[in-house]
Order: sequence, then structure tokens, then C-alpha cells
Amino acid sequence: MHKSIIALGIESSCDDTSIGIIKIDLKDELFTAEGLTLEQMGLVTESQDKLHKDYGGVVPEIAARAHSERIDVCFKEVLEQCNLELDCIDIICVTAGPGLIGGLLSGINFAKGLAFSTGKPLIGVNHLIGHALTPQMTDSLSYPYLILLASGGHCQYLAVSGVNKIERLGTTIDDAPGEVFDKVAKMLGLPIFSGSEVEKYATKGNKNRFSFPLPLINKNDCDLSFSGLKSSVRRQVDRLVEKQSGLYLHDQRDICASFQEAMKLIFENKTKKALELFSKISSDKEMSFSLAGGVAANKTIRDSLKKLCKELNVRFSAPPLDLCTDNGLMIAYAGAKIYLEGKEDNMGLSPRPRWPIDIDNQKS
Repeated sequence: MHKSIIALGIESSCDDTSIGIIKIDLKDELFTAEGLTLEQMGLVTESQDKLHKDYGGVVPEIAARAHSERIDVCFKEVLEQCNLELDCIDIICVTAGPGLIGGLLSGINFAKGLAFSTGKPLIGVNHLIGHALTPQMTDSLSYPYLILLASGGHCQYLAVSGVNKIERLGTTIDDAPGEVFDKVAKMLGLPIFSGSEVEKYATKGNKNRFSFPLPLINKNDCDLSFSGLKSSVRRQVDRLVEKQSGLYLHDQRDICASFQEAMKLIFENKTKKALELFSKISSDKEMSFSLAGGVAANKTIRDSLKKLCKELNVRFSAPPLDLCTDNGLMIAYAGAKIYLEGKEDNMGLSPRPRWPIDIDNQKS
């Protein structure tokens, strides 16, 4: 029986091809999920931003082709980075959903090839679980904890009590926040259609110039909505363009700052309500809260929620910026945890473009 395992994680659910390797050492001789330490051995991530930037969003066909062309390159690079041979890998973990089916197929087929040729176990991972377990990987957070997963495709408050015990407390009823950030960047004609560009422009803008709506904040739950905010920004842009035949730099900066402020206030309000709900189902006196997903890299939102947690005497944690977005390390870690629970897949593993985290979350 192993006293340690080396897990390979393959992530290709959207527009980043990412492969990571971790080593998990067990503190005892029991092959269980308890009493383990880990080492992040290597990570190689290739972004497709340049391929999609002229389209205002991710083009599924382009993403799938890029994954197919680059996944083996990333694999070779991460092995070199870790100074490992393929035979050193104990388990093959791969994102099986949710995501774009072309990208998922690229990753799954590559993982199947590795598993078949080596005879190593294959583990399909819900990449939302990868995000949900990231605080354990980076901050050794103990169960239970509350996590906000906010990205370009998802926005959920999750109560995490175990690999198989993840309960969704609240979710967006329409758009995902990362998608709205990207669309605002496109509305404003920023050089790059991304949330990071909005954040960059917001640093030099007046957050009080425009007053944008805060949907659902008066509703006493932790569901969120962003479509009304997005539409309000569009109307403001149209008014300025009609009035002055275009947007000036200070207009772009002020809209970005005001929009980001609205986002911050929405997350402050809903996180407070999520923590209140979580306190009713958590037996721990000291609660823990974490962030994950691309929106977690936004410094204004991150700092705001950190301050809120301090005021409420809640432990706050957030992954390093490079682990906020989809990455192979989180898939390797989540896959290893699933494997330690005694579960693995076979060559029948297939992609699940839609895969809710709290419904049948381990049957891939």
C-alpha cells in the first residue's frame, strides 16, 4: 500500500490548458483522506487570451483546437519542471465537467490515453469541486467552511463539509460575475475584454460618479443577480455616446470604478447573508470563509470581503492569484481526495458539460 501518491491533474474545461502535479504524503500507514500533507510539485498553464481577444469571448471551436494542439506540450513541460518520468505518476485526474464539451473531450481523451498506456487509475473530477477544495490545498482549511466561487461561468456560495458533502446555499439566477466584467470591458471598448482590464481602469476612476443598481440585495437569501447591473451599464454607455458622440478616457475609468463598486457592494451584502445562513448549519464556533474563481483575483472585492470577515470574526482565506482561476493543481488535489475515498473511473468516462456540484457530484 502506498504511503504517498503523486497525482497528475489535467484541466481543459474552458480556455486555459493547465496541467499540475502534486505529491500527497500520508502521516500514517492507513490509506485514508485524513492525516495527509502535500507538496505542489509543478504547474504549467497556457492561456488562450490572444486567440479569443478579437471575438469578445471564448470561441468553443478555437478553444478545443488549441487544447488538442497544446495539451501534450504542457504535459512534457510539467514533467520536466518536476524532473519526473511518466511512470512516477500514480493517478491520472482530469476535469470531466462542467465546461465546453470540445475542451473537456481534449482533456479526457488525453487522460484516457495516459491511463490506458500506464495502467494507472483514472479519476474524473468536477472542476467546481476542484475550486471548492482549493482552500484545503493552499491554507489547510478544516471542514466545514463556506466558499464563494465566483468566475466567468459560475457564482455560488458553497458549504463544504467533505469531498461528498458540498451544499449550495446560493447561486446567480442569471449571469456569472466574471462574464459581466468581460462584457463591460467590451461595452467600453477597452484594449482587452477582461475583468482585469476593468479593474485596471477602475483604479483611476471615480466610483461615485455613477449609481448602478444592486439587484436582489433586499432579498433575504444569498442568491445573486447581475443582468440588471449589466444592462444599466449599457444604458449609461449609450447615453454618454449619444450625448458626446463617444466615450472619453475619464468616462471609461469612472464607469469601471462605479461598476466595480456596485459589484463589491453586492458581494458584501450577499456574503454577510451567506455567513448568517452558514452559521445555522455549522457546528463550529469559529467559522471559515474562502474565495475561489477568477473574480477572487479582483483586489477591491477580495479586500472588501476580507474586511467583512474581520468585522464578523470569521477566518478569511483566499488562494494565491495564480490558483484562483482554473488550474491543473486543483484538479490533481481534488482527484487525489476522491481516490482516497476509494473511487475511480474507467475508459467509459465521458464529458459532462453541465454538472451541478451538489447533485450526483462524484459520479462521472
